[in-house]
Amino acid sequence: MLLGSITMGALEKHNIIIILADDYGYGDVGCCGSTRFSTPNLDALATRGMRFTDFHSNGAVCSPTRAALLTGRYQQRTGITGVVTAAGHRHTGLDLKETTFAEVLKTAGYATALFGKWHVGYKPDYNPIHQGFDEFTGYVSGNIDYHNHRDQTGQADWWKQDKLTPEEGYSTDLITDHALNFIERNKDNPFVIYIAHEAPHYPYQGRLDPPRYTEKGRGKDPVTLETYTEMIEVMDENVGRVTRAVVDAGLERQTLIFFFSDNGPASIGSAGPLRGKKGQIWEGGHRVPAIAYWPGKIEAGRVSDLTAMGADLLPTMAAISGAPLPKGVKLDGINLLPHLIENKQLTARPLFWGLKGKLAVRQGDYKLITSSSFSKSALYDLKNDLGETHNIAAEHPEMVQDLIKLLKAWHRDVTEGVEQRTGK
Repeated sequence: MLLGSITMGALEKHNIIIILADDYGYGDVGCCGSTRFSTPNLDALATRGMRFTDFHSNGAVCSPTRAALLTGRYQQRTGITGVVTAAGHRHTGLDLKETTFAEVLKTAGYATALFGKWHVGYKPDYNPIHQGFDEFTGYVSGNIDYHNHRDQTGQADWWKQDKLTPEEGYSTDLITDHALNFIERNKDNPFVIYIAHEAPHYPYQGRLDPPRYTEKGRGKDPVTLETYTEMIEVMDENVGRVTRAVVDAGLERQTLIFFFSDNGPASIGSAGPLRGKKGQIWEGGHRVPAIAYWPGKIEAGRVSDLTAMGADLLPTMAAISGAPLPKGVKLDGINLLPHLIENKQLTARPLFWGLKGKLAVRQGDYKLITSSSFSKSALYDLKNDLGETHNIAAEHPEMVQDLIKLLKAWHRDVTEGVEQRTGK
């Protein structure tokens, strides 16, 4: 099997663990420069692995990013362009015709599991077990009470496979408990685990805080820095539990652990030097902390400035597993493995974002932000203006027009004939 240009033993299999945080900002991780919180386990992963400085979620809110991660495609192609809202528990979700990374890796004999947040379909027909995951324990909505596992409309939302199955426990710990059990049961077989944490998304609850959601729906949710700190530090603690389980199982050199966030921070969180937060297409809405850890494969202590995105993980996982990419499917992600393993710089490409009538394109160091009417645009040089404070569109009218043409062509390509499958 080939990893970049490195030949691996034909019988050697490599495990993959994707850990996704929820609403975790670039400025709230120690290895990214934060001093607000203690994140020793994430910092250790970065020290012993590789930290990205220019990694992006495909969306600036939850559901779109997850659709892109699962499929390796811009979420606009799947129709998941906004939040799959809990209101009315809409009977829609990620089209079952889409091919997920779980389905891809199953063709290479991998055991597949998702523990935690799904958020691309409420109805049991859209449950993860129908989209390539052998095992699913977690919740299908955007967020739940960390203790009683009710969603913000008041309905119970903790599932085992496609059946509601109540279970006691603080969601961050419970999600990890199931992941560790899966590792122990599958340590002799290749596996991929998608650990989709709720933290630090609201409701803001620590391990000993009272319930926030009741049968009547979302109640008062006081926001304190003390509670938010605990939520981040508990998540970091659980990242450490996963890492130790991999080591204890003797699988450390056989396992890639990839950590990132689904979008930028909510109001209490920090995007560090970046402008904007969750729900915006400024850098703070989608440039997120990301760490790749794989002892013996990824050089320890590397800091990568490669521009990459969540959709790149499907083709990367396919390359690791030796599984063929899905036939007849237009993928937007690229294989990051040569960069991870050999530090190769990959072919430059434009990246795109779109949310609620706002559009953005990134090409090289330049980023254009505009509206779907293309009536007014702003241009930023991210190399010299990471905080997007100085609009240089008037100084580069030809570049603006070229980027608008590129953005229009992309928008037509990813949206024409696509059924919209979200509530907003």
